[in-house]
Amino acid sequence: MSDLRLDTRAKAPSGIIPPVDEHATVAAARRPRVGLLAGIIVLVMGALLAFLFWAAPRSEDGIAWGDPMIPGGWMAWTLATALFFWIIAALILTFLVLAIRFPETPRVGVLRIETTRGDRLFITLLGSAFINLAWLGLVGQVQWAALIVCLIYAAAVFRWV
Repeated sequence: MSDLRLDTRAKAPSGIIPPVDEHATVAAARRPRVGLLAGIIVLVMGALLAFLFWAAPRSEDGIAWGDPMIPGGWMAWTLATALFFWIIAALILTFLVLAIRFPETPRVGVLRIETTRGDRLFITLLGSAFINLAWLGLVGQVQWAALIVCLIYAAAVFRWV
């Protein structure tokens, strides 16, 4: 039986088949496929988030944000505290998937040091902690405005650092 193959490459008007870019084909074959990993991460993190809201203490008005999730525990794990750590874990896992899917090259910003996305995330988290501590000491317990300042700070760090 003869080996019949269908040539799917577009032909030039003169009937000549254009050359195949071997490097692009090899690069596409080596590109990691992270869809399954990202899907698993989304499912696990979504299930954990659902569990946190399921386990949150309730009052007549709804979720009791300031009440401990584990009564009598060694640490006052409130829903807000648990969500804070959940967000940090989600950010780290998102950056993991981004680093696998889109490999990064360090860049030099206003600090004149080479930084990657992960470095900028660390700088953002560290600076946001100091912003929130200063806000708590100088302004008081209304932290929502500090969150806005932290988001502006994060945008500046990821843009210019």
